[in-house]
Amino acid sequence: MSDISKLTEHLQHFERLNAKDQQLIHKLDEVLELLENHTMDQETVKTVKNQLNRAFERESNSMERIEEIKQVSLSDIERFSKLDQLENLLNNHHFDSKQIKKARLKEIVQHIIKIIIGFLMITLGFAMIILPAPPYFEMFTIFHFTRDDGVTLMDLISLIIIATGTLIAIRSLLNIKRHE
Repeated sequence: MSDISKLTEHLQHFERLNAKDQQLIHKLDEVLELLENHTMDQETVKTVKNQLNRAFERESNSMERIEEIKQVSLSDIERFSKLDQLENLLNNHHFDSKQIKKARLKEIVQHIIKIIIGFLMITLGFAMIILPAPPYFEMFTIFHFTRDDGVTLMDLISLIIIATGTLIAIRSLLNIKRHE
């Protein structure tokens, strides 16, 4: 009996979606009729055109819709409600493979940039250790190996930069592997 009630519920949901589309078509017809019967100057035509274009751009902005689907799929809600929300999003917004590929490419480029930044920070840290430091950093020796050599403040700052760069690079690599 529950299967029949679920089926009728789904049918009612699709009828509501179809009614919503019919309502939109009806309103669009009304707007077109108003535009045909009303005389407008060039400035008003440009304003109306810009408003319509912005509305269509908002609706067709696929990156936001893809992010919305990701948020729903990663949320910690009950599976059935998550499926219902995903079904609703996919029924109301249409996607094609080009849009998904663009979003995936954007994510990959962001991860690659983070990896490059991490390796640059590691290189900077090692360069700070190897190259001679200014005297105001060298005068703070934290630990002396000999009378003239030891671990300085510059060395500690360099190690912090190396650790941060390593953390950024490793986290970016792990995120790429997790999303594949």
